[in-house]
Amino acid sequence: MRLRTVLATFTACLTAATCLAAAGPANAQRNRADGACSPSVSFDRFSDALDKTSHDGTFVGNLSALAVDLPHSRLRSSGGTPSGSLAALSDRSSLFRLDPRTLRPTGVVPLADENGAALDSEGLVVDRDGTLLITSETEPSVRRHSPSGAILDRLPVPDPLRVAPVGRAVTNGTFEGLTLLPGGRTLLASMEYALSGDSAGTVRFQTWTRRHGDFVLGAQYAYRADAGLGVPEVLATPDGRLLERGFTAGVGNTVRLYLADPRRATDTSGVENLTGQDGVRPIAKTLLADLVTCPSRGATAKQPQPNPLLDNIEGMVITGRSKGALKVLLVSDDNQNAAQTTRFYSLRVRVRST
Repeated sequence: MRLRTVLATFTACLTAATCLAAAGPANAQRNRADGACSPSVSFDRFSDALDKTSHDGTFVGNLSALAVDLPHSRLRSSGGTPSGSLAALSDRSSLFRLDPRTLRPTGVVPLADENGAALDSEGLVVDRDGTLLITSETEPSVRRHSPSGAILDRLPVPDPLRVAPVGRAVTNGTFEGLTLLPGGRTLLASMEYALSGDSAGTVRFQTWTRRHGDFVLGAQYAYRADAGLGVPEVLATPDGRLLERGFTAGVGNTVRLYLADPRRATDTSGVENLTGQDGVRPIAKTLLADLVTCPSRGATAKQPQPNPLLDNIEGMVITGRSKGALKVLLVSDDNQNAAQTTRFYSLRVRVRST
């Protein structure tokens, strides 16, 4: 990996005290007119237009991933609006195509496994030929689908990453994020939580390498999440970011944006237990912003939050560049819950290359 990689991470906080400690200064910059969340990240606007809506009889919500339906190389270099549609993945086995300007659905694609059962679909990549790579955290799995949703094949998954008793993963703690690295040769998926036998908070990222049109198992890396947080989303750019979120009833969400760099990380595919031992170098990360410091822009929350802007953010996509910054769109998963919101967030992120 010669280029840095954008990675996004999410999990539930373990205790109220953990979330409060992670939340940071809730009011520090909430009303700043310039939208600055930090020197590296600015918040432009949000939209709740899709909250509790439907399209063609399908509930629009439970959104866990975003992608652009065109390769990054064909994005417009300025203005921040992709010249094709956006794709939004619901973890209830549906994929929506969205108008990039209005974010309104223009179509919906039903998804299913080989037996017609629903997927717990969490991670999404639109490959360069238009096929869909989609994770399900049930087994876990990575399937290739046609643009119409038909299953084409499945990628191999190492046994230790499978849910117990087959493997060492915990239920609802497997593949959440998925991204294709620059150049299109390497696919990367993030585990959400640590495997049994690994240190708490140390999660694994699995890669696949494209070889003769197929993806074969590649290197694996360790990533140390912040206390009480895990990893549910990954997104590759010429540089890298990592987003983390947590939730505890009565406290709210923790959402952080990180720059993550796997270039010098150790391949852990042959390491049975990650316990902080010498000789294992995890992915390096640098905090870009804690989104609790972003201006709320008039946002309201349906339940207690350290900043009313925050919700259960689970998806992230880069839609273009503007004035030296990456245009980043986030989305929250409302879990089809009246106390949560489907919300889109538009950010500008400045990342220095090295």
